[in-house]
Amino acid sequence: MSDRRYPLPDLRSDDRRFTTGLLFDIACLLEAHGYPRPVAGGDLIWWQQALFRTIYRTDHEGSVLI
Repeated sequence: MSDRRYPLPDLRSDDRRFTTGLLFDIACLLEAHGYPRPVAGGDLIWWQQALFRTIYRTDHEGSVLI
C-alpha cells in the first residue's frame, strides 16, 4: 500500500490549478451524480474551503490558512 498523497504542502500562491474553474467542475460533477448543484454564495464558499482543506495542509487546529 502506498503513502497518502493528500494533503499537499501549502502551495496556494504558486498552484494555478486551484481556480474557480475547479470549483465549477466539482459543482457539475455533483449535479451529474444526482446531488443538488451548489449555486448559492454560501454553498460555493463552503465547497471552496472544503476543497482547500482536503487538497492542502492546514494549521494544527484544522483552520484554513488563507
